[in-house]
Amino acid sequence: MKVAVFGGGYAGVSLVRQLEDALPSNVELLLVDDSGHHLVQHELHRAVRRPSVADDIRVPLTEVVERARVRRGRVTDIDPEANEATLSDGSTVCYDIGAVCLGAETEFYGLPGVEEHATPLKRLPHAERIREDFMATLTDGGRAVVGGAGLSGIQLAGELAALARETDGADVTVTLLEQMDEVAPSFPSAFRRAVRDELTARDVEVRTGTAVASANEDAVELVSGESVPYDTLAWTGGIRGPDALGGDRPQVDGRLRLGGSTFVLGDAARVVDADGEAVPASAQSAIREARSVAENVRRLVADDDGVFAPRLDQFAFDSPGWLVSVGDGAVAQIGPSIVTGKAAIALKASVGAGYLSSVGAVRNAVDLVNDELGLAAE
Repeated sequence: MKVAVFGGGYAGVSLVRQLEDALPSNVELLLVDDSGHHLVQHELHRAVRRPSVADDIRVPLTEVVERARVRRGRVTDIDPEANEATLSDGSTVCYDIGAVCLGAETEFYGLPGVEEHATPLKRLPHAERIREDFMATLTDGGRAVVGGAGLSGIQLAGELAALARETDGADVTVTLLEQMDEVAPSFPSAFRRAVRDELTARDVEVRTGTAVASANEDAVELVSGESVPYDTLAWTGGIRGPDALGGDRPQVDGRLRLGGSTFVLGDAARVVDADGEAVPASAQSAIREARSVAENVRRLVADDDGVFAPRLDQFAFDSPGWLVSVGDGAVAQIGPSIVTGKAAIALKASVGAGYLSSVGAVRNAVDLVNDELGLAAE
């Protein structure tokens, strides 16, 4: 029997590591990924200000997994009815049980000029490009615009403002645009207010209720008719599904089944959990979903010769809280309590290090803690 996991992000790596322990040794376990590395996505913004962080948050998949076989390849199509995936080189991967963990791509919503002129923040080359553009802006003066005030946009804007302060970029403005009325609009109200206060305190110009209509090489045009000039433009305004799913994020229930014996989890899916609640696209959601899918895969493998299909668990999402960095600061919500300052910074560092340790990258974890706490101390 072959179990194939497509994608080496949070969902894919977490799932594979659990399946390595849960499945019998005679089950072939395959991990397919286009890069061959696991990227700690929620720390990617740090690489904009500190390029050396890239070494801490990028780990070869061969060092993350143990018995699973890693295959390099970009998945271009998934056929859940045929239990088959097609790769960009024309080859196919057939499986008995599959899991689509391909993450999401940046959504530009067809806004004219935005995809052409704005840089997303999904991969390390994106961080490098944003840094290069912003360093030129620091030299000449001007404005950096970040479109979208979800967690990625908040963290990126905070890093740019911190980089401007470090280099005495007094003539540089960092502007965060959000079409909804609040930053972090899908999160609890107390968290939203604390995040906005932290952004303002760290010299980020926050403009909510501001919808983008288009962009050209010099300015972002707003639906209101206003033109916002920029020298650096980044876009974190939304997500869409992976190309292998036609750009869609299929909606699935708590069993996380795409069809047949194929599951879909992480940002690649829109998940409605066992309680009927929409699950936010986040690292912690992906990791928790992987636990549920691992148990269901184990049941399917164990019942391979059975007459009746096993009963599958329903995933229920229960978040312990939320955490976001804003430059050298951070905001955490733990239960109803909001934490900022040094305690939040330490919590952010420990969460990142704890995750790296959980996938076996202990040295990376130590380096990341030193980087994050070192930045906060400067």
